[in-house]
Amino acid sequence: MLPVLAFDIETVPDTLALRRLHALPDSVADAEVADMAFQRRRQAIGHDFLPLHQHRVVTIACALREREGFRIWSLGDADEGEGGLIQRFFDGIEKFTPQLVSWNGGGFDLPVLHYRAMLHGVRAKRYWELGDEDREFRYNNYISRYHTRHIDLMDLLGLYQSRIPLDEFAQMLGLPGKVGMHGSQVWDAFRAGRVDAIRSYCEADVANTYLVYLRFEYMRGVLSAQAYANECRLARETIARLPGAHWKTFLDGWNDG
Repeated sequence: MLPVLAFDIETVPDTLALRRLHALPDSVADAEVADMAFQRRRQAIGHDFLPLHQHRVVTIACALREREGFRIWSLGDADEGEGGLIQRFFDGIEKFTPQLVSWNGGGFDLPVLHYRAMLHGVRAKRYWELGDEDREFRYNNYISRYHTRHIDLMDLLGLYQSRIPLDEFAQMLGLPGKVGMHGSQVWDAFRAGRVDAIRSYCEADVANTYLVYLRFEYMRGVLSAQAYANECRLARETIARLPGAHWKTFLDGWNDG
């Protein structure tokens, strides 16, 4: 069985970088630095979503299906540094060479991880393989938008021209969608020291992503009806054993319908 790794990240403004870019003194509080960056962004393009290189990764959630079974978790500890989290992610790719699965991972998660990995000196040799050492990667690698070693479900399902929220599509499929918060609330939660809540929110998002992927695999004939039901049952049973109130909320909102 080819390992499948669904992933999701949550980010906050990189206030250290913003200070450098705008020559702001350390005396300016992080909240003020971020607010200034948001205001500049709104004035420039009409919304306050910062450019990808100005995001700092605070959590990475993974859902891994392999021969040993299925598990969902957040990488590292809540207080682990950004570089360590990102190195763990790419170490997993080095170990498993998995099928990567995301929702908008090609448009957001992976580019952010690229910038931040370079910033922290992270090594990611297998991920960046393009066929020089492994010829199979020449025709199917993690980098090409149109290769399938990384499946960005949002990008592929919309034929590279439609952007829809995971929350809405997951709910349409009978899945719970967002649990605990929305992406726009992550910065406030981070400032309040609620990193564990952000990790829980990210884990629920990656569970949604993995379950959408299972439906995709059924649609394209990779999974039979029985295999699809078995995989969903394994995911449900695994989630039911996980600690945390967010998982009870997730299961309560999951309608197999």
